[in-house]
Amino acid sequence: MSLLNKLNLTYPIIQAPMAGGATTPGLIACVSNFGGLGSLGAGMTAPDVLNSQINTIKTMTDRPFMVNLMVLSEHESSTFDTDIPTWLSEYYQDNNIDVTLPERPAQNFADQLQVLYNNPVPVASFTFGIISAEQVQRLQSVGTRVIGTANHPLEAKAWAEIGADAVCVQGNEAGGHRGGWLPQSETDPLGLLTLISQTRAIIDIPLIAAGGIMTPREIKAVQTVGAELAQMGTAFLTTDKCGINDTYKQTLLDAGQGKRSTETRLTRLFSGKLARGLLNEYLRDFAQFESDHNLPPYPQLNAMTKFLRADATKRLDAEHQSLWAGQGVSLVRDESTTALLERLVKGL
Repeated sequence: MSLLNKLNLTYPIIQAPMAGGATTPGLIACVSNFGGLGSLGAGMTAPDVLNSQINTIKTMTDRPFMVNLMVLSEHESSTFDTDIPTWLSEYYQDNNIDVTLPERPAQNFADQLQVLYNNPVPVASFTFGIISAEQVQRLQSVGTRVIGTANHPLEAKAWAEIGADAVCVQGNEAGGHRGGWLPQSETDPLGLLTLISQTRAIIDIPLIAAGGIMTPREIKAVQTVGAELAQMGTAFLTTDKCGINDTYKQTLLDAGQGKRSTETRLTRLFSGKLARGLLNEYLRDFAQFESDHNLPPYPQLNAMTKFLRADATKRLDAEHQSLWAGQGVSLVRDESTTALLERLVKGL
């Protein structure tokens, strides 16, 4: 049975699960009701809020949808064992930004996962790491399909070996955070078509392609080399039901309309983990610290830069926000979510 049928989808389109508020229940329900797979980026969401959001989505659609979580250890999510970098502290002082670090840098993954056991969803996907075979089986036992994320064929193989229903292979072109966890995914980052081909050669479970996909032609291209479905994030960011702030959205549109450079960069400077976004002043001004071996890891640096990003959002300043976007950003359009989906499907 094809993955399309297993997931009960009409079209081979997944709206990417982008954490931080981009994936509103309205966006998810719109995509799912259309016949694609809407996805909630819940990695940064408190368990009680996650449970509430799942319930809200269930009232808006009776179609399949996905919840995505970030796999973090208890130590990673609960510990600050490094100080705020000097350059970031000085920025806060120079701009009179108050900083009070939270008790922990991230949500507790085990508590988030428990929500999915107690309030099952049709599909669950995972990024930043891998869960256990027992956890996969427990999710499947409550009717949830399990999808892993991989930046390298060996990561995809690890997901296949523990019984995942599919793997989302995320090419170097993708916007936002890299989903892999093995050192090979950073030392030899692969473009999407190469990643699909190399992964298809060593595993036989269904593949979902992610990274720079913006048009029907690209969906067909990834299907030709061995993926069944296409996961798209950047294309949805500028649609009406996406929850990103207006400054971020307009900056993406400016890039799409040629009013701003479309140059993107992989950076650790916002969160401590490699992520691709539009180049802005913050990334230029602090580029010298990009390779600092003492840069706090994710999620610690992410919690430390939260105040910078919140201040920039409040001041309508795009130059100090994390403008996550993939290499296909020049093709974004100011359109409704439904119009984007209709355009994609028409081309298929």
